[in-house]
Amino acid sequence: MNCEDFPMLKQNLIYFDNGATTLKPKCVIEGINEYYNSYSANAHRGDYSISQKVDSMYEGVREKIKNFIHAKESSEIVFTSGTTDGLNRIVFGYFKNHLKENDEVLITESEHASNVLPWFVLEKEIGIKVKYIPLNENHEVTMENVKRSITKNTKVISLAYITNVIGDIRPMREIIEYAHQKNILVVGDGAQSISHLKTDVTLDDIDFFVTSAHKMYGPTGIGFLYGKFSLLNEMEPTTYGGGMNAMYLENGYMELREVPTKFEAGTQNIAGVIGMSCAIDYLEKIGINKIMQHEHHLKEYLVNKLKQLDNIIIYNETNPGSIVTFNVKDIFSQDTAVYLDKHNICIRSGNHCSKILNQVFSVSNTCRISFGVYNTEKEIDYLIEVIKNIENIWQEIL
Repeated sequence: MNCEDFPMLKQNLIYFDNGATTLKPKCVIEGINEYYNSYSANAHRGDYSISQKVDSMYEGVREKIKNFIHAKESSEIVFTSGTTDGLNRIVFGYFKNHLKENDEVLITESEHASNVLPWFVLEKEIGIKVKYIPLNENHEVTMENVKRSITKNTKVISLAYITNVIGDIRPMREIIEYAHQKNILVVGDGAQSISHLKTDVTLDDIDFFVTSAHKMYGPTGIGFLYGKFSLLNEMEPTTYGGGMNAMYLENGYMELREVPTKFEAGTQNIAGVIGMSCAIDYLEKIGINKIMQHEHHLKEYLVNKLKQLDNIIIYNETNPGSIVTFNVKDIFSQDTAVYLDKHNICIRSGNHCSKILNQVFSVSNTCRISFGVYNTEKEIDYLIEVIKNIENIWQEIL
């Protein structure tokens, strides 16, 4: 599906690592090139025509994202360098100033490092407590376990909509509704969900939401943070400099600009913002539901094929996301990945930035296949044939 849109695929390449980053369609590449070739000025800095065009394009993307995730106001969208940057801004710009000693933050053992380590830092700095919602036998979050984990000290629940190893889809809307009844704020990590599930931050009533453009067929180094305006208004910037201040004096007095400008110090990744806009156009042209159905079919197809092999361990067979995590028996995951690379097949191996989850799996490293719009049954068939011949691995990789 849509393979012809992706120049990278002209290399006789099978790319199964979309959970790490997606390939870029021609429209994204062309949009970025047009900025550099035709109107490569700064934003919010000049009074000449091409600078004003950049202003219009830049702020237009904010409006486009508002519509894409169904936010109420474009001012609730802050450009970031990606999901990790967004989560750090939320933790250190908002919660560091609103939590106190012994307040509890609920996460899970299957969260990405970017949704774990900032909370660990806050635990050391101000004495909050990081607690874990237990996962069920399929390594999933259930409402029952969420409710059991909440105490009178719980102030935040911070979860991925879809996890990057298990691929489980969390019942976020139900979690948020229950959390708000307890005056608990909810942070949503949308890195793995943004191009696979429709996002509606207003209907979900999520308090904060973050994601990265490179997970949705856009460029690297750019993403966005959504926050309810009332929360962003109370959030402090984590970076200071030009563009985000209204004035400052030699005695140290300063006034910051309004939300969201006060969070965007310095020259922004303008080309990345424009590329992200093109990626949103691309996703909307195909349709998120169509993408989801395509990827779900591919996962079922791959799992059924892998189950016919007697040397494969599958760790997330029943989870609905477009991720398959597995190992070949008696072969280290990185060796499997190197072997597949010899056949132009790209997969992820390792701990996938989710090191705590190893304690759940009782295995330190796994192989991961994650699907995108351009993957096909034919590619899976070729993968299976290559794995069938994996007894030749040592002749090929040594």
